[in-house]
Amino acid sequence: MKEMNAKEQMEIYLQSHKIESLFNEEILPYLSLYEFDKGQQICSQGEAVENLYILVKGKVKIFTTSEEGKTLILSFKTPLEVIGDIEYVQEIDTINTVEAVSPVVMIGVRQSVLRRFLKDHSPFLQFLLRIITRKFYIKSQFMRHNILYPVETRLASYLVSVAYDENETLVNGNVSVSNLTDIANLIGTSYRHLNRVIKEFCKNGLVERNKGSIVIKDLEGLKSLAKENLYE
Repeated sequence: MKEMNAKEQMEIYLQSHKIESLFNEEILPYLSLYEFDKGQQICSQGEAVENLYILVKGKVKIFTTSEEGKTLILSFKTPLEVIGDIEYVQEIDTINTVEAVSPVVMIGVRQSVLRRFLKDHSPFLQFLLRIITRKFYIKSQFMRHNILYPVETRLASYLVSVAYDENETLVNGNVSVSNLTDIANLIGTSYRHLNRVIKEFCKNGLVERNKGSIVIKDLEGLKSLAKENLYE
């Protein structure tokens, strides 16, 4: 993580995402820009929360880890998204781990500062309400997709989500097969069935397996099969 001292860039992000009204003049000096490299963790499950982050550039993945050490990817997020909103409202430790899938830029502010300056600021509170209720809606849609869509559609959507950022720029064309169990858990199928579907994708020229990775060969074909971003 690298903190950026860039007032002009901050203003650009606030204006481009139309979120200037979320903040009053008192809190503006306390806002910071943070850069995270691909693979860096923004926050970790179970740790105390210090900052609330607003994702303004890049893509992140959100996952949880069981007591046995098994991980389950829950979703992928692109701008505009908030990290730490539920923790802020509930005053609890971090629920899930958030990791950068591509280079990421966040607007960050300490939660103690938020409570000091924005606890009664209506635009910010309404924004949080929209973000949190949208998460519940997406969770409901996610459960519906895992019931209604075939595994082929779900896997295609996952591959598109993990490999490309919010601008459809390739950030991870090689998807590791070492975590196939995690992928199977996410899309709601068995490890054995997932392997069969991957073999079918290879046969149809959508992907190929190479040295422990799934290499995406036909993005448009995967998008067509995915129908929509089920995990974003």
